[in-house]
Amino acid sequence: MGIAASGRRTLLSATAVSATAALIALGAAPAQADAIRPDLGVRALAPVTGIAAGSGFGLPVSLLNKGTEELPKVWVSYTYSSGIAPAETYSNCVYYTLSPGGEWPEEHRADCTVDQSLKPGVLYGTEQPIALTARANALYDEVGLGLLAEEPVPHPDIHHGEPEPGTGGPLKLVERGEATAADRAAHAEPGSRTEVTAVNTADYALTGAELQGKVGDKVTALVTFTNEGPARVYRDQGTSAANVDVHIPAGTTVTKAHGFCRPVTQTHYRCGTSQSWVEAKGGETYSFVLRIDKAVGRTTGRMSFGGAARPFDKNAANDTAEIVVDTPEPPTDGTESTGGTSSTGGSAGSTGSTDGGTGSTGGSTSGSSGSASSGSTGGSDTGTTGGSATTGGSATTGGSATTGGSATTGGSATTGGSATSGSGSTSGGTTPQTGGGLAATGSDSTLPLAGAAGAALLAGGSIVWAVRRRSAARAS
Repeated sequence: MGIAASGRRTLLSATAVSATAALIALGAAPAQADAIRPDLGVRALAPVTGIAAGSGFGLPVSLLNKGTEELPKVWVSYTYSSGIAPAETYSNCVYYTLSPGGEWPEEHRADCTVDQSLKPGVLYGTEQPIALTARANALYDEVGLGLLAEEPVPHPDIHHGEPEPGTGGPLKLVERGEATAADRAAHAEPGSRTEVTAVNTADYALTGAELQGKVGDKVTALVTFTNEGPARVYRDQGTSAANVDVHIPAGTTVTKAHGFCRPVTQTHYRCGTSQSWVEAKGGETYSFVLRIDKAVGRTTGRMSFGGAARPFDKNAANDTAEIVVDTPEPPTDGTESTGGTSSTGGSAGSTGSTDGGTGSTGGSTSGSSGSASSGSTGGSDTGTTGGSATTGGSATTGGSATTGGSATTGGSATTGGSATSGSGSTSGGTTPQTGGGLAATGSDSTLPLAGAAGAALLAGGSIVWAVRRRSAARAS
């Protein structure tokens, strides 16, 4: 089941998450569960674009108590994905990491205790925007902001490491004036998330495989997609971080494909990734078990990227790769020829081929030692000079008899087949093929990723946590 995605990933709203997630009232006693929660709001965050890796930016904070009672104390929380880091930390905040899972990558969070009252109907902000920095791996990132009336308590199932206190001065709030009706509308929810798009690159690369075998063999091709970085890439939720088209070499059949790959045709597979994101130096290895059905010499299949555009990938030199299968043409009786040669005009198995006629027309023969049983000399019309007739040799259509024995009328004249001389033989009529590569289609369909989206989102008077399931999704 494909998921058609356009543009960047979809940000999950608090309403959408709460419909599918387990709600954990963090820091709230059971008796308070049914209490009316304060009506709090933050101004919706605007997208941040054009940030250079390594540069700083500020997260603006605007808060509103839309209720009727003053709150003696509040908590301000903010989150940032792995391409973002705090430029400074605050002494009244604790910092920790949220574990990845499902379709949500690892991100970081700060919970700040603000020992200041929030009057109803009054706008509040911080003295300065919260200071953040774009890391070297920044590209498609996110930040979030939330206002809470209850202390958030990190849940052990979805965070790792001990919370660490900040080292700078405290995060303080200042009054911004009375809120208008427009302000109330602009502070609709207690939490907001937005995208941060940095100016950066990520070099997607493909690596192929070269295999060798004979007819009937099963060989395994291990081919790879790698994000060479420096940026991490986070795509739309439910889609693959990359789409790789794999075309199978001619003369082979796929007996087992990787779990992230699905067939488009019998010779074309489309492969995805386990998650919607890929870290720098991360990627996937795809295995294909191929059965060699036909000896066609050296045959090639092609790999290329498909799916959504990659404006961040500026290096096209490693965007394609090949799967090469080499199948040397074997002798028909299983023995290796040492003196024979492949011919297009046809020659008898012995070295004494005639000038007046050829033993084959289009076939190829080879002798075990390049001579008949008694060895002819020079290829004249009167073959051997003292030996017996060749019992296993082939008579030419022009006709040649041996002296000292009977004419080789029992030999077989070949027309496209193979003639034998002694014990040596080759399979005739087959010419190695070197042009077996298949071009990629450049399909732009995307691949789904199983697993429910999950995250720490800020909603209501408490934090809405999504139950995040770890799943390696396969492309289907």
